[in-house]
Amino acid sequence: MFHLDPKTTIHEHFSAEISPNKEKVELSDLAKWAIEQPVKKTISSAVVVGVSQAVEALLLLCIGFAIYWSYVETPNNQLYVPVIVIATISANVMFNLARTHSMWIYRTGLHQAGRLLAAWSMVFVLIALVAFLLKISDQVSRVWMVSWYASGAVMLVLFRMGLRALIAKWTKSGKLKRRTVIVGGGKDAEELIKALRESAENEVELVGLFDDRVDKRSPATVAACPKLGNVDELIEFARLTPLDLVIVSMPLSAEDRVLHMLKRLWVLPIDIRLSAHMSKLRLAPSAYSYIGDVAMFDMADRPISDWNLVFKWVFDKVVAISALIVLSPIMLITAIAIRLESRGPIFFRQARHGFNNELINIYKFRSMYTEMSDLNAEKLATKDDPRITRVGRFIRKTSIDELPQLFNVLKGELSIVGPRPHALQAKAANKVYHEAVGGYFARHRVKPGMTGLAQINGWRGETDTVEKIEQRVNYDLHYIENWTPFSDIYILFMTPFSLISKNENAF
Repeated sequence: MFHLDPKTTIHEHFSAEISPNKEKVELSDLAKWAIEQPVKKTISSAVVVGVSQAVEALLLLCIGFAIYWSYVETPNNQLYVPVIVIATISANVMFNLARTHSMWIYRTGLHQAGRLLAAWSMVFVLIALVAFLLKISDQVSRVWMVSWYASGAVMLVLFRMGLRALIAKWTKSGKLKRRTVIVGGGKDAEELIKALRESAENEVELVGLFDDRVDKRSPATVAACPKLGNVDELIEFARLTPLDLVIVSMPLSAEDRVLHMLKRLWVLPIDIRLSAHMSKLRLAPSAYSYIGDVAMFDMADRPISDWNLVFKWVFDKVVAISALIVLSPIMLITAIAIRLESRGPIFFRQARHGFNNELINIYKFRSMYTEMSDLNAEKLATKDDPRITRVGRFIRKTSIDELPQLFNVLKGELSIVGPRPHALQAKAANKVYHEAVGGYFARHRVKPGMTGLAQINGWRGETDTVEKIEQRVNYDLHYIENWTPFSDIYILFMTPFSLISKNENAF
């Protein structure tokens, strides 16, 4: 399911020109002021779309069954149940094919209603066609079909008009605003800012502008939007304050400059759009997304967001609680064994990079003699390492030492599945990881995990060569770029088998 040719990953395409920040970036006073400003809670547009689809489907189901129970003379005819369910699912598919589920369409009136009714009509044309071909049309009441079609159409229009009014209210109050920064400057950025303010003032909150240029082409203020720093400072800025969207304002003709900029921004766990407002190139409408009336090219999306985050949260909590209950005897025996063999604390805490490069302290069972513990992991464990106790050697080999990280999962600092968090000073061939691998910090676009794709493919334990950490990073980025709920389930299922068959590098 998850076998990787590292040459096919986006990392191979984007990492070549990324040079890691070796020194801490110092933000401008204006950027620090922006970080200190309170951030309003907003409503995710994807959540609005998801809830709208669910409510719409539920209403259609209720109307279909209500007419069936109140009118059909033979309620025991079970044919109606699959017809109603399949028709409702088909309606949802048709609505999406007709592009009737998006924030911009929700804001329209007649345009939205026309698409919706056309899709709903097509569903009943298909029902009639299937019933005719299967020769079951005499088993389905025509009055029921016409009644469901007419009442469903009325309900859909009324629901969408109510949704339109609600979204207009939320938009006006700023509840749907996305915290946005612009990359670029000069005339292009000025035109973009004006266009956003004219058509999307209540959809985006412009926090500021970042531009590498320091000459007159990049003034301190563009259309009353302050310049907060350069692109390196943007990456640090995004770590310290919530951002939803980065819009790159550059002419498409500057292909090399645009590509270079996207390579640098790729490490951010944020949606990235390239503005098409100044482009003379005209593509099909489906090639663009829109913020207000401003056309955008979608360059990168937040890896795991909205409903996927809900799945992740539930998955993490359910698995962590279940694992703590099931594995508590093993954890208790391990704690006693550690205490009996050597003096010192049972647990070991170590600072590591978490989501968006934030520092977290992860918990492990202590596997080394207390006086020989290496808090910064400046020297990675090797085979027959004298620092490791006998109990420690066994629990490291079996990964039992990692079990206390279930508490990190419950605290929300780790996920069950994700890129493994590395110690800050961990090295490969005497190079700190982020110096050894370009684009290394892109693996922090999602929350780190207790197990991951790299681990079930054998890339765990000692990293004495640059190739080993490169392989880990490649697998981590492949996981991020191709994540689905099933991938987490698969990796979790495969983890015990990998501990048995692929633990030759774990010391």
